[in-house]
Amino acid sequence: MPDDPAGRIVVVLDLGGVTDKAAFMDRCARDLALPDWFGRNWDALADSMADPALWPDGAGERGLLVVVQGWRTYAETRPEEWQVAEEIFAEATDRGPGLFVTLGLGESSESPPGQPG
Repeated sequence: MPDDPAGRIVVVLDLGGVTDKAAFMDRCARDLALPDWFGRNWDALADSMADPALWPDGAGERGLLVVVQGWRTYAETRPEEWQVAEEIFAEATDRGPGLFVTLGLGESSESPPGQPG
């Protein structure tokens, strides 16, 4: 995992191709390396993001930067869900010391359906 200039561990949450809550939760579980028992609901996501014990090794001491990429399609397709996700990111940042979440302005690294990666 790369580090940012401040020494935090960087994790990319790539939402490319995500158009509903189920896919959003699956991508969070994958990219944030959440445990198998992650409940795939809003409360579980908020709790998981704010719990340094679930962050990658060393992030509890150094800090964690989550860069959300490829989010625009989900935000446009499901604006109400995206608003909840943004609120969870903000709340987790407030609750989790050393956690920072930022929205990437670039494109997703995920390939569009039917195209090679």
